[in-house]
Amino acid sequence: MPEETSIERAYALKTPEDSVALYRDWADSYDSGYAETMGYAYPRNIAAVLLEELGGATPEIVDVGAGTGLVAGHLPGLTVDAIDISQEMLDVAGGKGLYRSRIQADLTQKLGIPDARYGAMVSAGVFTHGHVGPVCLPELMRIASPGALFVLGINAQVFDSAAFGSAFAGLVADGVIEPVRFRKIDCFEDANHDHADTVILLAVFRKTGI
Repeated sequence: MPEETSIERAYALKTPEDSVALYRDWADSYDSGYAETMGYAYPRNIAAVLLEELGGATPEIVDVGAGTGLVAGHLPGLTVDAIDISQEMLDVAGGKGLYRSRIQADLTQKLGIPDARYGAMVSAGVFTHGHVGPVCLPELMRIASPGALFVLGINAQVFDSAAFGSAFAGLVADGVIEPVRFRKIDCFEDANHDHADTVILLAVFRKTGI
């Protein structure tokens, strides 16, 4: 599958079933075809911010939309679990030995994970065109422990159209999370293709209740 065609197909997803089909087809070539040839720097860049924000702390982390484990590859020595809708992508990640556990799940549904399970949460590539919107935020809050750190990457082009701003504002107003800080990172580096200038907004905040 040509890699730019794969991006267009990913951005056009409509249903969870579409996501399962795409990533089933893409799993085996995702790292060598997409990540390497397209200059995909998002996982490395978001992992660097997470480590900076953790400041040496070592909570149990959940990688939301973990895919083939590209983010966890930049989090050596930390305890990380993976959630993804694609079992095939998780299978590839499993071969790398990066995760304590791998959980196949649809983020738009209730997750089979106990309340207050994780002390940190990172997500790269989930909140973008054709994927998941803020509808999953309450469930992510549920599985986060009081004081948990969130570093959630959101494609800047969908931030307003998907109503992430109002979703975060509502969580702050309800006292669920502390005020959100935003940082920018590049999605692609040293790249020459139609999506090379994609900007990612990182929503950085903590769940209240320490």
